[in-house]
Order: sequence, then C-alpha cells, then structure tokens
Amino acid sequence: MFVRFLLPFIGAVLFLIEPVFALFSPVELFGNMIYLVPRFLFMYLLFLAVYYNWKYAVISGIVFGLLYDVFYIDIIGLYAVLYPLLCLSISWIIKWIQQSLLVVTLLTILFVAVLEFIMYEFFFIISFTSMPIDVFLYTRLIPTLLANLLFLVMLGWAFKYLIKTRFLQRV
Repeated sequence: MFVRFLLPFIGAVLFLIEPVFALFSPVELFGNMIYLVPRFLFMYLLFLAVYYNWKYAVISGIVFGLLYDVFYIDIIGLYAVLYPLLCLSISWIIKWIQQSLLVVTLLTILFVAVLEFIMYEFFFIISFTSMPIDVFLYTRLIPTLLANLLFLVMLGWAFKYLIKTRFLQRV
C-alpha cells in the first residue's frame, strides 16, 4: 500500500527540488560560465517508462509537463508534449535492447540531450535565445549531461529498485 503512493510522491519531490539545484547555475569554470540544468524528474519518468509501465509514465509526463509549463516557463504545452512523447519513445526503443541499468542510464542521458536540443531549437526559432549552437553545446548541453549523469550514477539504482518494488507489488 505504501509503495503505491511512493512513485507519485518521488515525482512531486523531484519536481520541487529541480529549481533548488538550478540555483547553483551558472557556474564559472576556467573563466567560462557554464549552465547546469537539472532534469531529475524527466529522468525519473524515463525510468518509469522502462521499468514500470509506459502508460503510467506517459500520464505522469502529461501531468508533470503541464505543471512544469505553468510554474516554470509560461508556455503551455511544451513540456506537456515532450515528456510523454519521449517516455513513449524510450519505452518503444527499450523493447529492442537490453534493460540493464547501464544501458538504461546511457539511453536516459541520450534522451536528456534530445530534450535539451529540442528545447534549444524551439527557443531559438521563437527568438527567445540567440545563443549559437557551439556555445550551447559547450556551455549548456555537455555540462548538463555530465551533471545529470552524476545524479543518475548516484540514484539510478534507487529509482530502479523502487520502481521494480512497485511493479512486483502490482503483480
């Protein structure tokens, strides 16, 4: 019974702590400003899509995407479409490859890169940013991927354990 409420609770906590970690960004490193964008909730949704249920991940992606749109960026529908679409994509891809933690972690980091690049392109098209692509790659994308990889290395096994526990309880 407890685990039933644990999965949405973890999603809500990750939704709320992302802006706290975003306060540490930008960071000056070797005279350059780098931006670290936490994508903890998105990575959690991807783990849900792989290890639990793609339908639950898609519905959670819509809900948390709408919340993210309303509270953080004021463009309704951007994250509400991208989160479930990418959750659905990873659940389709994972059918064809191994579900080991290492493979899922690398695939999750790849999907974080896809999300970041789509967001960059969208904001570039609507002229919200004028950052050239090379600056984006070196000051935002690569540091974001490394920071999120560090987070996954520390907590990816916990995500898998909790999701698998809920899955086993459901069956």
